[in-house]
Amino acid sequence: MSSLLLLPALLRQLPPLAKLAVLTYDSKFCSEDLLGLDDPNERARVVIGGIEGGKFWHDELKRPAPATDVAAIEADVASCIARLRDAHPQIAVILFECAAFPIVAPAIRRVARLPVYDVVGLCRQMMASVP
Repeated sequence: MSSLLLLPALLRQLPPLAKLAVLTYDSKFCSEDLLGLDDPNERARVVIGGIEGGKFWHDELKRPAPATDVAAIEADVASCIARLRDAHPQIAVILFECAAFPIVAPAIRRVARLPVYDVVGLCRQMMASVP
């Protein structure tokens, strides 16, 4: 399951000029076909950013990978969001594509003061719908 399943519904909840930021581990691998958006107007409202080059990104490339550094994830994600918001001040929602990011979602919500969605929230929503 991917948090990208939330993308169409989140876009429809936003005002027409608002943008949605998709944050991923490496934006080079988050291609157009993964977004599932056929409408070019909707696609234009999606901004993709990745943490490539950050500490967590470099740590994950090491073998064996070191213990997860939550502070590094938070710093890398916060930095990426700051860059995206500088370039696109219309960003109104953040969607984490990377499964490592939900651990920092509460901190990012406080820092960015924006709604943050991720795969954990999607899974909770799915489980809550089952009797």
